[in-house]
Amino acid sequence: MFVAPINTEALLEQAQAETLYLNLIEQINKDFNLANEGIDFPLSISPDELKIQLHEKIYRMIQYKFAEYLNLLYIIDVPENDIKKLDGSDLVILAEQVAFLILKREWQKVWFRNYYK
Repeated sequence: MFVAPINTEALLEQAQAETLYLNLIEQINKDFNLANEGIDFPLSISPDELKIQLHEKIYRMIQYKFAEYLNLLYIIDVPENDIKKLDGSDLVILAEQVAFLILKREWQKVWFRNYYK
């Protein structure tokens, strides 16, 4: 049964424990490219570095490419209710929370695809 991790660290640990971390990176790269937001995380990227770089990318998108940011959320299929619950008063914190929601949705896709194959 799929249980959503409570934070980014737990999610990345679970992905590694289930040997699906590389699939997660591939899914993130795929969906960002579908949204025309070319991102190419190498498969060798560490979980900590992935977290940092994803956070920075989301932060820059919120600041400078808001329409593209909304399109990305749509393509990845991040639940709108989850986004609406966030406090947007601090952009750094908001970007971190959105990065987690993106990771969580991407992890869900990877996990289900693996579990039901």
